[in-house]
Amino acid sequence: MLRLNRLTLTDFRSYAALTWRPAARISVLYGPNGTGKTNLLEALSLIVPGRGLRSARNADLPRLDGPGSWAVAARFQTQEGETIIGTGCEPGSDRRVFRLDGAAPRNQADIARIVAAVWLTPQMDRLFQEGLSGRRRFLDRLVWALEPGHAREMAAHDTAVGSRNRLLSEGRHDRAWLSGLEDSIARHAVAASAARLSLVTRLNAQIAAGAGAFPPGRIGLACPIAERLQVEPALKVEDWLRETLAANRPRDSAAGTCLLGAHRTDMRLTDVTTGTPAALASTGATEGPADRRHPGARRPDRLRPRLRPLAFTRRTGGSPGRGAPPCAMGRADCAARADRDHRHGCRDLPAAGRPCRGTGNGRRRVTPGWAFSSPPN
Repeated sequence: MLRLNRLTLTDFRSYAALTWRPAARISVLYGPNGTGKTNLLEALSLIVPGRGLRSARNADLPRLDGPGSWAVAARFQTQEGETIIGTGCEPGSDRRVFRLDGAAPRNQADIARIVAAVWLTPQMDRLFQEGLSGRRRFLDRLVWALEPGHAREMAAHDTAVGSRNRLLSEGRHDRAWLSGLEDSIARHAVAASAARLSLVTRLNAQIAAGAGAFPPGRIGLACPIAERLQVEPALKVEDWLRETLAANRPRDSAAGTCLLGAHRTDMRLTDVTTGTPAALASTGATEGPADRRHPGARRPDRLRPRLRPLAFTRRTGGSPGRGAPPCAMGRADCAARADRDHRHGCRDLPAAGRPCRGTGNGRRRVTPGWAFSSPPN
């Protein structure tokens, strides 16, 4: 079981100093706007690899009128005992560093092996209508819950892609250098795609077994690498990708970017009952046309894009190494349009020892059975 025992903030956002000891596995912070509720969730989200729930720049995280540095530290109870994970920046530096039990970790995968987190924000309303980068980040956060090494694979992949792009843009067609970079891209892209495919297969199986209160959906990957992995061995897919990248050098040089790789993957979602793609059932603007295109189908509504990501977090288990599911975080306005049954369905989140943190302006529409507290001072 993963449990947050203590969270400490120093010169972070609106907090000069804070020590918070959650009283329960499920916490709901409530209070007026501007009291620091979301800042607290953001601090917790920065404990895991990535840019946090706001995707903020490091320069935006220090407290105004502070020294210019910031720090966040969390003490977790894990299956192997207590662990302290910290992160922050020094004054004048835009480089974020991590500490694991007081020492620098070898890489961020060391952190991901211990703790993972997924979160919901109002911006995710349009997760399936806007650019694929947001969907891919959401997908990869879920993958980290199953495969802590996924962050390392994607970092190595993106580094190799960037280096190849620079060589091609500068007209430096060194075959040996490019071949080495393409070999790296192929190896890491196949590993990352296999991890994504494993997650999608697992989620689809669990959703098919019963979606509970949440709308049932089927997840798919728009990715030629993942498609080949379903029918071919990984080594054969690596060979195909390596050869394709070499053949596509003129095309990629003209485009100014690599047009094939794990960085091009998109996540798709379809309503199992109606067959409606999520992009056509996300806003009021599409309700009328969607109804006419699918006679007799259930009326698409604004609720589904908020609850579908929540259903994903509900069904994401822990990795074999970590042994605990990811911490789930969210703002109460993510379920502002939810009916009573869907709000009560949120109570399934702490199943299997999952810690949950949330915020809201008051108690009235938050799920019954959760522990409440005002923003910590």
